[in-house]
Amino acid sequence: MRQRILSLIPSSTEIVYALGLGDQLVGRSHECDYPAQVVHLPACTATKFNPDGRSYEIDQRVKAILQESLSVYRIDADLVKTLAPDVIITQSQCEVCAVSLKDVQQMACDWLDSAAEIVSLEPNRLEDVLADIERVAAALGEPQRGTDYVAGMQTRMDAIAAKTQPLREKPTVACVEWIEPLMAAGNWMPQLVEMAGGLNQFGEAGKHSPWMTWDDLRANDPDVIVVLPCGYDIAKSLREMPALTDRPDWTSLRAVRENQVYVTDGNQYFNRPGPRLAESLEILAEILHPTLFNFGHRGSGWRLLGE
Repeated sequence: MRQRILSLIPSSTEIVYALGLGDQLVGRSHECDYPAQVVHLPACTATKFNPDGRSYEIDQRVKAILQESLSVYRIDADLVKTLAPDVIITQSQCEVCAVSLKDVQQMACDWLDSAAEIVSLEPNRLEDVLADIERVAAALGEPQRGTDYVAGMQTRMDAIAAKTQPLREKPTVACVEWIEPLMAAGNWMPQLVEMAGGLNQFGEAGKHSPWMTWDDLRANDPDVIVVLPCGYDIAKSLREMPALTDRPDWTSLRAVRENQVYVTDGNQYFNRPGPRLAESLEILAEILHPTLFNFGHRGSGWRLLGE
């Protein structure tokens, strides 16, 4: 049965397309940009702050809004009413990542003439992401598609983990999810690092990404630094890197001395808990063990800093 689907987060939009149900989408969030054809759908959300500027400035704007207990995003309720969705997919994992579940529920209660089913995703660990894919498939009446897709994704990822598990030499890895102030990557990222054959130094699987200090990074002195800022592509991340590279003791870090600092497209890959976490794992595997893996993501998914 065809349904009218509204996706309010990029990862769920990708899930819907991965399940072969993209033709049933009637609306998206302002951040949904993959696959390319989704940008032709009406955007039902917008930010309440100016997203331009340096990472420190953006951080301060977001914190100011959250201190007032306000949502960082707004929903165009009139547009949503016009679209008349049967299913609305949102999330409750992060107040900064998308519209809040409370706002979606309130909008649905106040503005929609018929009861739309709200599917709220809360991916904290890799297992949750896979389960969410199956949840979306079930909510859309295609549970077998979800089961099949997850099985294929799991097979791809397990093949990489099986190849790295017996390695004796595994580098220590620091994943930077925000540049200024410094934040490490949590949630599913520690699991991806381990599957890719690394030893994760910051952040804990299943828990939100933690803040860290420059002294923390310097004290741990990782073998590899992977920069994957939330919402940033490679070009934007490179523009932000002077916040780190201009520090007088930047060159004292082992990863810097050994040319092991990598800048990735965090926005398209690591920060989206959906189908492309499989590609995210491939990117990490290429970075950490280039003699074992070459999936062709260099240049588009990641770059060596300075090249």
